Amino acid sequence: MADAAITVDGARKAYGGKPALDGLGLTAARGTVHAVLGPNGAGKTTLVRILATLLRPDAGRIEVAGHDVLTEARAVRLRIGLLGQHAALDEELGGRQNLEMFGRLHHLGARHARVRADELLERFSLADTGSKPVRAYSGGMRRRLDLAASLIRDPQVLFLDEPTTGLDPRGRAEVWASVRSLLGGGTTVLLTTQYLEEADQLADRISVVDAGRVIADGTADELKAATGGDRIDVVLRDAGQLGAAVALLPVAKAEISVDPDRRLLSAPVADRMAALFGVVRALEDAGIEAEDVAVRRPTLDEVFLRLTGPAEPAGDTKEAAV
Repeated sequence: MADAAITVDGARKAYGGKPALDGLGLTAARGTVHAVLGPNGAGKTTLVRILATLLRPDAGRIEVAGHDVLTEARAVRLRIGLLGQHAALDEELGGRQNLEMFGRLHHLGARHARVRADELLERFSLADTGSKPVRAYSGGMRRRLDLAASLIRDPQVLFLDEPTTGLDPRGRAEVWASVRSLLGGGTTVLLTTQYLEEADQLADRISVVDAGRVIADGTADELKAATGGDRIDVVLRDAGQLGAAVALLPVAKAEISVDPDRRLLSAPVADRMAALFGVVRALEDAGIEAEDVAVRRPTLDEVFLRLTGPAEPAGDTKEAAV
């Protein structure tokens, strides 16, 4: 793929004979956000470490920004940024001082480092707090500063490994806005996340990973359509009429899910508007009162659970190792 910023073909990595990546393959197009979703232990962090040249794969062809991660590791490092799961900031220094320090560590001259720090503080709406020590920053502000630090060299490809873990909704929204701002400059973002809403909000394309392999790949809408498509949800006023309402839905009874506690019926539909009007009319003709009737796409949560199956038992810590 000529316009690919990241190419992974047959990537393999094992720890103690146990595979973390088992022939994984994916392609991320330039100037897009590509999300990688998967349960704990799926191999997401291992993949990021290999792409960032922090870990050597056992096998596979892996290229970032047109360079092989094994034979051209230095060229890859000059073109990437990495935001890990844990902040890499000095809490006693101010935001501006942190960015200047990262600039000098990346071999920018003193003046260039100061100019770049000011540019990034302005870009991430942190200019007014640049002199404050980082310990006084909110969680969202720290993560935005950490994101700014990962961009100190204006990378072609940026890896974000669960960038909003532990943040409150406001902090996540702040980081999401910052990530969206990157795309105007042509930066390619590979994002791993625990928040499915995050992938839905940010990603142009999503790869679902399980047991070290990509088991599904596509846009959010494509994944939703492939795992059930649209559904119609009907909430009745009287739970005693659920049985009668089931007979009115335009699908086989076996395809209808019934939740008596919530007085809810849910069924797959092919034609959104025809199903909506048809069900409302049928309920009215039968004298069945509905509190709500809505057609919806499955959520990414539902897609994720259908593709990856039930969660592993509590206490499993594979992802910490891989």
